[in-house]
Amino acid sequence: MQLAPLTVLSAALLAAASQALLAQPQYPTRAIRIIVPTSPPGGADIVARSVAPGLAERLGQQVIVDNRAGASTMIGHELAAKAPPDGYTLVMGISTLAINPATFKHVPYDALRDFAPITQAAIQTLVLAAHPSFPARSIKELIAMARARPGQVSYSSPGFGTNPEMGMELFLFLTGTRMLHVPYRGGGDSIVALISGHVSVTVASMLGTMPHVRSGKLRALGVTSSKRVANAPDLPTIAEAGVPGYESLQWYGLLAPAATPKDIIARLNREAVAVLRAPDLAARLAADGTEIIAGTPEEFGAFMRAETEKWAKVVKAAGIKPE
Repeated sequence: MQLAPLTVLSAALLAAASQALLAQPQYPTRAIRIIVPTSPPGGADIVARSVAPGLAERLGQQVIVDNRAGASTMIGHELAAKAPPDGYTLVMGISTLAINPATFKHVPYDALRDFAPITQAAIQTLVLAAHPSFPARSIKELIAMARARPGQVSYSSPGFGTNPEMGMELFLFLTGTRMLHVPYRGGGDSIVALISGHVSVTVASMLGTMPHVRSGKLRALGVTSSKRVANAPDLPTIAEAGVPGYESLQWYGLLAPAATPKDIIARLNREAVAVLRAPDLAARLAADGTEIIAGTPEEFGAFMRAETEKWAKVVKAAGIKPE
């Protein structure tokens, strides 16, 4: 049976297209960069450097971690948002993506429009800690003292609009109290200020706080998660210790520029989730209160939207003026 000319032409075109597709190099063909919008060592840097080797092995290409800190993480996030959408520049996004739109008048990107979520990597519990000489030995005693001395109890933070500072703002909003905010240049300086007795309390990462708690230099009052953490089971959550509904977590997740092809996003999600779910990685990160999430792009996108709405409400209710 002889094929009609049109059928022959269609078959030839289909074959040519298939050959062209097969001839295209498969992603990735060169090194991939993960921008970290903070300086090392820090949660985003630790998570990125924990994921990079496994991702490189699974993708067959080098994965480079590139720290670009500054401007409350906006420098690194902007760099990633404006990178070519080809899958070779990613960012380990952090909680400030959801906080900055409410705390800054000008943010050089739209976190919900300019990024394509790949996977939420992890969430990290923070600790509300006090100097050992501070009279309050529990969350309820801290609230009572703050109410008795409005604006006199001081707390340190890594800077305006950071997750620890906003975690404290949420605490003040839910308890109807006022404290004196003393910002520092980074989490390390914030913790040193507390150890030195320059401030009374702080909210900080478990990684940076718990060694000082164990040595007696600090006293932990509670954790910011909605459930207790495995590496400090005796510490109550702030919610159960007297502030119902309280939860404030530092989160990290892989993102790409918004127009990155969906097949590349799917590949990156598949490989990143496999790396994140490796038992040894989960155990390693759990030591500093970090819990692996490793979900779908859709789940991460929905989470980012919810977080953005949450912090916008907190900032408005607390009367915080955007800078």
